[in-house]
Amino acid sequence: MTRTPRAAKVTRALLRRIPLPRPDDRGDKDSRGRVLAVGGSAETPGAILLAGVAALRAGAGKLQLATVKSAAAALGVAVPESLVVALVETRGGEIAGDAAGRTLAERVAPLDALLVGPGMSGDRGARALIRMLAHRLGDEAVLVLDAAAVTALRGDDDALLPLRGRAVLTPHAGEMATLLEMEKEDVEATPAACALAAAARFGAVVALKGPESWIAEPDGTLYHYSGGSVGLATSGSGDTLAGIVAGLAARGAPPAHAAVWAAYLHGEAGELLARRVGPIGYLARELLNEVPGLMRRLAATR
Repeated sequence: MTRTPRAAKVTRALLRRIPLPRPDDRGDKDSRGRVLAVGGSAETPGAILLAGVAALRAGAGKLQLATVKSAAAALGVAVPESLVVALVETRGGEIAGDAAGRTLAERVAPLDALLVGPGMSGDRGARALIRMLAHRLGDEAVLVLDAAAVTALRGDDDALLPLRGRAVLTPHAGEMATLLEMEKEDVEATPAACALAAAARFGAVVALKGPESWIAEPDGTLYHYSGGSVGLATSGSGDTLAGIVAGLAARGAPPAHAAVWAAYLHGEAGELLARRVGPIGYLARELLNEVPGLMRRLAATR
């Protein structure tokens, strides 16, 4: 029998030991952090909407969204709080990575967090974006990778090393299996070990999501969140989690702390909806309205 690695349980007590940065009462929106979320496609434009709104609900002050040209105008109307960048798209309706990278290159330096991947299915485009944008981030900015941007790292172990740990990967079991070139069933059988292996291999924080969440740091530190509910297994749920991570990181939370807090906020939002709406049937976008109140209540118990 494989022994589960030792992990710190994610509880309110643990969160009190790693508090989120307090907002400056006199600060402006720039002081609360700037996020650029890149993703979506002609078929899945809503994913980047969910991720972007999640970043704002997590407290980020300034949001930019970048998606395929065919969806950009509608996205701008749906999220009026955001600046929206229209990107060149392929014939299949995916982001054209190289061209998109050139469009976004000058927007990266001032960021506090860059999120790439929600709603993207093409590894090639995601790989090009990571290659062109990651090294342009400032010395304290955090890169968050989701969906195809995670699997795009397969075979490129050194891609994130220049960030010196300032990256967070948010795979589910299938994406982790692709990343580590193993069977999904093996990931599901040993999720903690897989999270630790990926964190060490890619030099990034890894938040392996599923019925339980395992958050691993490159140095071997491991966290375990066992809350949440079955209703979180719904379309768009992962996009909201990635956006919360990006929003918390933009506010100044260290990458691992952002991932731990995001797992807790996401799971507890699901628990609240499960009690109020039902164990299943609530929508991913409904999770986001719960996040500010959860953060307020947790801050009050410090």
